Amino acid sequence: NETTEEDQKEEVSGVWTGPRALKNWIGGGLLALGLLFHFFTRFNSVLGTALGNSFFISDVFFLASIAIGGNVILFNGYRALKNRKLNINLLMTTAIIGSVLATVFGGEHIFLEGAILAFLFNFAELLEDYSIKKVKGSLQELKDLSPDTTTVKRGETEVEIPVSEVEVGDTVVVRPGGRVPVDGKVKEGSSSVNEAPITGESIPVDKFRGDEVYAGTINEQGYLEMEATSESSESTISKIINMVESAERKKTKHEKFVEKFSSYYTPTVVIIAITIGALPPLLLGGFWASWFVRGITMLVLACPCAFVISTPVSVVSGITNAAKNGVLIESGTSLEAMGEVKVMAFDKTGTLTREKLTVTDVIPLNGRSEEDVITCACGVEERSEHPIAEAIVRHVQEEHDISHDHGIEEFEEISGKGVKASLKGKEHYAGKPSLMEELGFDLEHVHHSSDSKKVMQEATRMCTKENCLNLIDGTIPRLQSEGKTVILVTSEDELEGIIAIADEVRPEAKRVIETLNSYGIRTVMLTGDNENTAKAIAERIGIKDYRAELMPDEKVEAIGQLSGEYGNTAMVGDGINDAPALAVADVGIAMGAAGTDTALETADIALMQDDLSKLPYLQNLSVRTKTVIRENIFTSLGIKAALAIGVPLGYVTITLAVLAGDAGMTLGVTGNAMRLSKIKSK
Repeated sequence: NETTEEDQKEEVSGVWTGPRALKNWIGGGLLALGLLFHFFTRFNSVLGTALGNSFFISDVFFLASIAIGGNVILFNGYRALKNRKLNINLLMTTAIIGSVLATVFGGEHIFLEGAILAFLFNFAELLEDYSIKKVKGSLQELKDLSPDTTTVKRGETEVEIPVSEVEVGDTVVVRPGGRVPVDGKVKEGSSSVNEAPITGESIPVDKFRGDEVYAGTINEQGYLEMEATSESSESTISKIINMVESAERKKTKHEKFVEKFSSYYTPTVVIIAITIGALPPLLLGGFWASWFVRGITMLVLACPCAFVISTPVSVVSGITNAAKNGVLIESGTSLEAMGEVKVMAFDKTGTLTREKLTVTDVIPLNGRSEEDVITCACGVEERSEHPIAEAIVRHVQEEHDISHDHGIEEFEEISGKGVKASLKGKEHYAGKPSLMEELGFDLEHVHHSSDSKKVMQEATRMCTKENCLNLIDGTIPRLQSEGKTVILVTSEDELEGIIAIADEVRPEAKRVIETLNSYGIRTVMLTGDNENTAKAIAERIGIKDYRAELMPDEKVEAIGQLSGEYGNTAMVGDGINDAPALAVADVGIAMGAAGTDTALETADIALMQDDLSKLPYLQNLSVRTKTVIRENIFTSLGIKAALAIGVPLGYVTITLAVLAGDAGMTLGVTGNAMRLSKIKSK
C-alpha cells in the first residue's frame, strides 16, 4: 500500500513537471520576456521587415512562446482537423495561427494575443488533468479497510486464505482487534464491533449470535466466529467502492452544457470567419487582402479569450478567498453548484457532533454524591479500552480533582454489557441497565440524592420517602430519548448512581442550521445512529427532517430522493461511510481536519477547520460568484457580438478587436472578479 500511495502522489505531482507543463512554463517565461520589451518600447528595436511589416524583438519572444508553449495545442488541433472533429483544440489552433497570419499578412502585431492564449489554455488543461489524477487515489483508503487475508475454519482446522477466496457459508474467525473481512452473521462468541467506518455510529455496537457484521468494521474485544453471507466482491465495503467509482465517472450538468455549447459554437465560429474572409471577394469582387484581414479579425474577435477566462478568473478569486477563510474548494464547478443548492444534508457523527463522547449527566442514588458516583465509575472503567470508559476517565481527569488510587483488583470485562472490578476489596459494577437487572438490582424503585430539576420532577412518593424513582419507566427512557447512553454504577449490593454519555454537539451547529434555513435552504440529517439519538440531536439543533439507522447505500438513496423532490443537494460529512453520499450529491462537503482522506478526496469542498459556521459564508460566496460569472459571460459575449456586427462593415479593425473585445474585456472581467476577494467570513 505504501508503494501504491507513493506512485499515486508521484503521478499527481507529475502533472506539473510533465512534458506539456515544462513546455508551458518555458513558453510562459518567453511570454514574460516579450512583455518586458513590448511595454518598455525604447528597448524594443526593429529586427527587420518583411511583406511591408516591421518585426520587433518582442515579436521573436512571442513567436517562440507560441512555438514552444503552443506545441501540444497545435498538434491536437492538427489531429482534430485530420479526424474532421471541430473541437476546442481546433478553435484554439485556428485562433493562434490566425494571430500569426494577421501579424504577417494583416500588418497587425497580435503575436502577443496568440502567446497569451496558448499559455492560458495549456494551464487550464493541466489543471483538468491534475483533478482527474487526484480523484483516482480517493478509493485507496476504502480498499485498505478490508484485509488481504483472513482465517477460516475447515472442519476443526483453521486456515489462512486470501479474502477473495472466502465463499458464502464459510466460517470466518475474527479475533480481537481484527477487521471483519466480508459481510456475515455471528455464529459463536460476542463482542463490541466498531462500525464507524461503515455506519458512522460513534459507539461500538454489541454483537451476539445471529447479529449481522459488515466487512471493514473492527472487532474491539471478544472472539467471533461468523458465517460469511457474501463474497468479498459483494460485501458492503465493495458496494461503497463501486458507488464512489460510478459517481466519479459521471459528468456534472455544467460539463454537459459546455460540451453541448461547444459542439455548436466551434463550427459556427469557423464558418463565420471563413465566410467573411472568402465570400465577399468571390461574389462581390472585393479586395482579397482586405477581406482576409476582416476574416482574421472576426476569428480573433470570436476567439473566446475574455469569454473563456470570465469563469476561471471569477472562480480563482472566489476559491482563493475561500482558502483564506478556511474552506478548500476542489473546482469551479463545485463553487458554482453550491450556489444552486436547495437542500443541505448533514451526517451526524463527526459533523454535527464532535465524535467525542462526553459525560452529560451524573445522577447519584441512595445517598451518594456526584463525586462518589464518578469516582467509583472511574475506578471500575479505568482499565477498560471501551470508548465509554475512556469518556468517563477523561471527564474525571478534566473536571474533578480526584485521586486515581482506586486499589483496583480483579478487573473483568463482561462482553457487551459492562465491566466489573474490585475497588479496595469491594466488588463494583458499571454497565448497561440490562446487566443490573440480571444481577438482581431493583430498578423500579430507587432513591435519588440529586439536585437536578428534571430528576426531582420525576421523583414520586413510592414509600415513606419522596425521592423515589422508577428508572425503568422514567429516568432511563428519558435519558435515552435525549440521545444518551445510560451506564449504571453499583457496588455488589446497592445502586450508587447513573452516568449518561453522549456525543458532544458542535456549539455552532444550531446557529448554522438557523442561518441556512433563513436562506431558504432545507436542512436534513442523515445518520447511521439509532432513532432516539437522531431525534434528540435533530431537536436540539433545529433540524426538522432526519433519517436514522441508514447504511451508506441508504444515504445515497436519501440524497437521490431529496434531489428529486427539492432540487440540487449538498451533503456534509466526514467519514468513509459518507463517501458514496458525498460523491453522488451535487456538492459534497467534507469536514477537513477530522475528515478521512477518502471523504476529502471524494468531496468537492472541505471545511479545513471543522467549522460548520463557514457554511453560510460558503453559500454567500458561491451565490455571489455565480452572479459575477454571469455578468462576465454576458458582458463579454455582448461586447463581442456588438463588435462582430461592425467587422463586415469595416468599422472594427484588428486593433480595436484586440483592445476592446480581447484585452479590454479581459481586464474588465478580471476586475469584476476581484470583487469576490472582498467577501469575508463573519
